[in-house]
Amino acid sequence: LPYYFRRRARNPPAWLILQLADKSQLKVKCVLSLPITIANCTKTHTVYVVPKLSQPCIIGNDLIQKHNLQIDGRRQNAYFKQFSNYRFNPQHKKQQYYNDDEYILIADERLRIPPTHIVHIRVCPNKPFLVINQEGDDYEVTSLKNTPCAANGIINPRKNLEIEVANLTERTIRIHPGQALAYMKRLNQIQVNSINQKDLSLSNSKQSMKTIEPNLTETDLNDIQKQKLLDAIRAFPDVFSEKTGQTSKMKHEIKLLPGSQPCNLPPYRIAPARRQIVEENLREMLQDNIIVPSKSPWASPVVLAPKKDGTFRFCIDYRKLNAMTVRDAYPIPRIDDTLDSLQEAKFISTLDLRTGYWQVEMDEKSREKTAFITYKGLFEFKVMPYGLTNAPATFQRLMDIVLAGLKWQCCLVYIDDVIIYSPTFEKHIEDLKRVFEALRSANLTLKTSKCHFCRWETKYLGHIITSDGVKPDPDLIRSVIDFPRPQTIRDVQSFLGLTGYYRRFIQNYARIAEPLIKQLRFTITGNHHLRWSNECTEAFNILKEKLTTAPIMNTPNFEQPFILEVDACEYGLGAVLTQEYDDKKYVIAYASRTLSAIERRYGATEREALAIVWATKHFRVYIEGSKVLIRSDCKALQWLRNAKDVTGRLARWAMKLSAYQIENIQYRPGKQNANADSLSRNPVTENTDQSPQLFAVETAINLWENTNILDEVKTEQQADPKLKYIIDQLRNKNIPIFNDKRNPYLLINDILYKMKNSNRHYNQREIGNKHLLVIPKSLQQKLLSWAHDHPSAGHGGQQKTLFRLTTRVFWDSIRKDVYNYVASCQACQQFKYNNIPLANPLQIHTINQPWHTIGIDSMGPFPKTARQKRFLLVIVDYFTRWIEVFPLRTTTSIDIAQILINEVFTRYGMPTFILSDNGP
Repeated sequence: LPYYFRRRARNPPAWLILQLADKSQLKVKCVLSLPITIANCTKTHTVYVVPKLSQPCIIGNDLIQKHNLQIDGRRQNAYFKQFSNYRFNPQHKKQQYYNDDEYILIADERLRIPPTHIVHIRVCPNKPFLVINQEGDDYEVTSLKNTPCAANGIINPRKNLEIEVANLTERTIRIHPGQALAYMKRLNQIQVNSINQKDLSLSNSKQSMKTIEPNLTETDLNDIQKQKLLDAIRAFPDVFSEKTGQTSKMKHEIKLLPGSQPCNLPPYRIAPARRQIVEENLREMLQDNIIVPSKSPWASPVVLAPKKDGTFRFCIDYRKLNAMTVRDAYPIPRIDDTLDSLQEAKFISTLDLRTGYWQVEMDEKSREKTAFITYKGLFEFKVMPYGLTNAPATFQRLMDIVLAGLKWQCCLVYIDDVIIYSPTFEKHIEDLKRVFEALRSANLTLKTSKCHFCRWETKYLGHIITSDGVKPDPDLIRSVIDFPRPQTIRDVQSFLGLTGYYRRFIQNYARIAEPLIKQLRFTITGNHHLRWSNECTEAFNILKEKLTTAPIMNTPNFEQPFILEVDACEYGLGAVLTQEYDDKKYVIAYASRTLSAIERRYGATEREALAIVWATKHFRVYIEGSKVLIRSDCKALQWLRNAKDVTGRLARWAMKLSAYQIENIQYRPGKQNANADSLSRNPVTENTDQSPQLFAVETAINLWENTNILDEVKTEQQADPKLKYIIDQLRNKNIPIFNDKRNPYLLINDILYKMKNSNRHYNQREIGNKHLLVIPKSLQQKLLSWAHDHPSAGHGGQQKTLFRLTTRVFWDSIRKDVYNYVASCQACQQFKYNNIPLANPLQIHTINQPWHTIGIDSMGPFPKTARQKRFLLVIVDYFTRWIEVFPLRTTTSIDIAQILINEVFTRYGMPTFILSDNGP
């Protein structure tokens, strides 16, 4: 080594020993930093000098990894992969180039991109092009992460080496020469010419799309059958991809009523703290090619509708657009015809499409009508958005086209509910493959977590489908079957109000109900005690049976409109879905439920509105796509359909109702609405269809009572490698090697729990459950948000948040995660108590002499005097209560100051305090 480098050498650490591949060891003589030049590029690296080395230099992994050294074995050369300012010159064809067909495009000029703008920018590759590449070769350009969004596309760099770069932020972006912007790869011309577009898309999707296998723990299959089912599913990775598909089979078109003019509504005001939610949704939809910037004359506002878990849903208020849209009369399948085809079903599978509406492309002429306005600008949808009135009909038409030839033979579809049925397992596998192939041909994808395969019993369209046949869903009549036996005279009146509403359909109603009517006669005589007898019990049971059988109960007729009668009281909701035709009234279904503790705090009008929203969701499979008349005993509900600039839960309710064809909300007095009124006052106690409630500090997260959340936890547990290993060990009755004997794991309904330990974290004085739900890593952030950010949590401190979690759930780092989450909460940092300046205590001024403190105020205006005086200035001495009054023409500060100086201060001196209600 030259002397210049030898003098910079330093002794190696005593522990440093180099080991070769043959296990032999080399002793390091010294350590120094040397410049290493490869392919005209120099890098400085730390090297180790050893005696008797067979080669002058050996390159190790440390140099390769640190400086990104690329070794081309085919060409037997190496180079440092870096961003350079090399400019491609097509005249330099005799120069030696590298050949890996992949390039990083870097900026070749300085540029400034304003917010929400797209510009063209000159770029150059990070290394020379290969000379053998043909002039017509095309290259694919994709954007890099953490860089300005470069437009994806195909370019020919020998013709025009420019790309489009979009600024999707609200601040100006500056591009500097040498900055990496995009990734470019040469397309394989042979593959492009030899295969069709369909095969190319399938090949790319199979290689690039990540798929999730379904959870088959709930299927009624043996191991061999499960393997056959998995093989069938794995043959269609593009159908079960995480990427949302986009079909070319149909486009959604919005037709307007004659004379309709574009509605251009201003954006709703959004709190600054929630603007980040809008930005994140816009960024994701722009990157996924769901929306594009728009110049449309249409504009619908954005609503951030809060979910039950405290997060927000990005919604578009299309009520104005829906009101001027021509209704699509595409027929929805009759439920009775659908159910007749399922009589012989032995194996049943149900499918759910991934964000189904977004897989349907918007018609080019109708895109501008979907435009929505935000403070970031105007955007429009390229795919069919949620909230359009004809979206269900379009989706039904699409599925009928996609499954043509299969429908009514092996599968049925009701809007977005697809069911596959077969008499045998082998036939069912073949039917599944046929359906998957049809979905593949339409480029539609499924959401694996919501698909259920090879079941012997399932709930579908308000009925229970089993291998023994079709039977009604007990939930439809449970509100009547479980109607509690009357305990008071008022209860008897309520039940007779329900049955009397349909008395013209019950033969000999008066004779059957006589024992119950007799109870009401005791009230007239002054005896309010209920005299219940066997005759009363028999009459009570007969009337309940009459209400749940024909001719009152009937299957829906979709050629007739529906009538939804709702009612709400202080503690429950009730609803009856009916139809009226042929001078008769038919009941389709009953429903009722109790109100939660929070819902009982709603006002009367809000409870009635909640009843409508809940009932429409409960009976969605019947009324979606059909005309609906709603009857309620609250006159104030008309505003709900046309409310403007609504926020909070009212925004969520209004958006939900806009998806239905509600003809009118008709007022009906309570006496004429006795059927729904009786159900609301005698609700069935059940778990509401809400996300888990986070109550006050003393109460824990109520995950146990929500099956949707438990299903999600079960699915995520299976996807978590560590938890899946524990589950497999428990199923094989083995004890996991990292199990804690004090807190053993256990499986309940295929969900992993852990036994509570009262000595750890907190005791269980409020909680009666004995097990902690084990939360996988993918759901931990969501649970932290529920326990801290939810409105009922009130952004509690670390200990309170920890208590809310540890009394119900468990994961290894729960304490550390809670402390970090609370400590980094932006809202807590901004509004915590210590940052609020404290007001000084109120001081009482002691007055110990006249004219120490005076009070002044003005009175008037009064009628003008001869000297044009209209006001009075009143001055009071707080010590002697002496009052002096001076007339004024005006009450300007100059006039008042002159009175004080000339009439008060010159006579009594300057006071210490002057009290005024509008002074400086």
